[in-house]
Amino acid sequence: MDIIDLAIGLERRVETKVTGADTADIYGSGSVKVLATPRVAALMEEAAVAAVDMHLPTGYVTVGTMINIEHLRATPIGMKISASAVLEEIDGGRLVFAVEASDERELIAKGRHERRVVEMKSFTERCQAKLDNR
Repeated sequence: MDIIDLAIGLERRVETKVTGADTADIYGSGSVKVLATPRVAALMEEAAVAAVDMHLPTGYVTVGTMINIEHLRATPIGMKISASAVLEEIDGGRLVFAVEASDERELIAKGRHERRVVEMKSFTERCQAKLDNR
């Protein structure tokens, strides 16, 4: 696998607006109608994917393997949020990102996220074999 196009410092920011579908009570991660921690994590992963996917060889993708974040502040429905990911480490096919998220007023979350570069066809085949052999 040639991941020569990947380089430390690749980054991407993604944005969205918090809706009723993004809240802790809907995600089952709490009982309040504020931005859910799992939704923050998903947005951070989205930023990491966007930062590197266009640089991967044809037939390769990344899969999330670890996320460790601090959700620092609550964000109500209706506020815009953004998440960013910066590639900080490349160890073979292991990619490590610094991630953070902010709403319109302040930093709301920060942490680290790891992804693994995989060949899509063999990854899909392994997953199917797991299902077939249960």
